[in-house]
Amino acid sequence: MHTTHVDLSLDIRQQVIAILNKRLADAVDLSIQVKLAHWNVRGKHFIALHELFDKVVDSVKNSSDEIAERIGQLGGVVTGNVQEVVKNTSLGVFPSDISKGEDIVGALVQGISTFANNCRKDIDNTDKLGDAVTADLLTAITRETDKYLWFVEAHQQ
Repeated sequence: MHTTHVDLSLDIRQQVIAILNKRLADAVDLSIQVKLAHWNVRGKHFIALHELFDKVVDSVKNSSDEIAERIGQLGGVVTGNVQEVVKNTSLGVFPSDISKGEDIVGALVQGISTFANNCRKDIDNTDKLGDAVTADLLTAITRETDKYLWFVEAHQQ
């Protein structure tokens, strides 16, 4: 831990940092999954999905950066290397053998919704710990992620 004048106790900061490192693992994993979808999607809706996935990955990468910066603000160490991401992600494995638009959309809906729903739970968890700033950050990330989940889910209807 690094020293900081953030007025949360060391114990609270450590708990919040642990939560944030888990969400960071999800976000990094999700950004890779969305990029794989972007590269591999095929079918009659190719260009719409290909371009949508670029927007989704930009949003998720921004979320990753916000999460990592909050960890630093709390005096924590960001654990976002590949090995830590693999160990800590709660997302399922993105299938490497799919390319049909509807199959890719279905797989992404699972990943995006898992990330959003985990963030939603952690809004309450960090709020209960007394860290309203992190709860607010996770609220903003969830709002943005829910928007892109809606965009991707619309292709299933």
